[in-house]
Amino acid sequence: MLNKNVKYFTTGEFAKICKVNKQTLIYYDQIGLLSPVMKDSKDYRYYSLAQYDFFSVIELLKAVGMSLKDIQQYMAEKSPENFLDLMHQQKEIVAKKRRELEMIEDIIDVKIDLTEEALHLDFDSVTIEHLPEATMYLSRNIEDSTEEQFVKAVSDFIDELDLSQLDTGYPIGGITRREQVLAGNYDNYSYLYIEQPHPQEGHPYFKAIEGIFIVGYHVGTSTTLGESYKRLFKVMSEKGYELGQYVYEEYIYDAVIKNREEEYVTKIMVEIKEGC
Repeated sequence: MLNKNVKYFTTGEFAKICKVNKQTLIYYDQIGLLSPVMKDSKDYRYYSLAQYDFFSVIELLKAVGMSLKDIQQYMAEKSPENFLDLMHQQKEIVAKKRRELEMIEDIIDVKIDLTEEALHLDFDSVTIEHLPEATMYLSRNIEDSTEEQFVKAVSDFIDELDLSQLDTGYPIGGITRREQVLAGNYDNYSYLYIEQPHPQEGHPYFKAIEGIFIVGYHVGTSTTLGESYKRLFKVMSEKGYELGQYVYEEYIYDAVIKNREEEYVTKIMVEIKEGC
């Protein structure tokens, strides 16, 4: 029997307060998660205002990824102590998600900055630039890899970045030794790399050598990459420089931005030194 001194809400009214549809409340009742305080002779459901906080906690736990099954398990063993333990656990989960979202935001910022910068680049230009020291996270040595080994190396490297949260939003590039470049093996990379503007403790890093580089761009597929290298080497020779220890390559425009591989843009950074 309804207590006339207490305000009760029908399923529709309570659903409106909770900002859900009636079927959600009916389902919660069916699985024993949140049942109405009263059902009359016509089987109408009635909820009390005190149950709103109960509903809010359910939605809170769902929002942090807790399953209805786990919520049911907690509800079967309710106590102040268990509730405190549960809230501390969920706070840790929220803190972890916040860190992950901050990392995603940082990656998005990098993508925005790089793309805005690329919009103002002249891909026909060849420049001589002083590049500051940069910290890179490297893959294992992949020089002379077969095509199958290279594919696995790329997959393993991406897995490492995900596992260690080292994806900074910068493009994954390739480092080629001067010996391979001189032999015309422009895509026989020694290492894959990704720039780390804020290196984390406990990871092995490589610091790109600070110095003078010839910087140019290759538009198109890797089959015509040699033409772009010849263009850079021509400038290098005219200016009296020699090839340094490494060449760095990274995509400016790739499949994320362009539909056709012929429109991809690769940035080539050739380390140089004064000629003898």
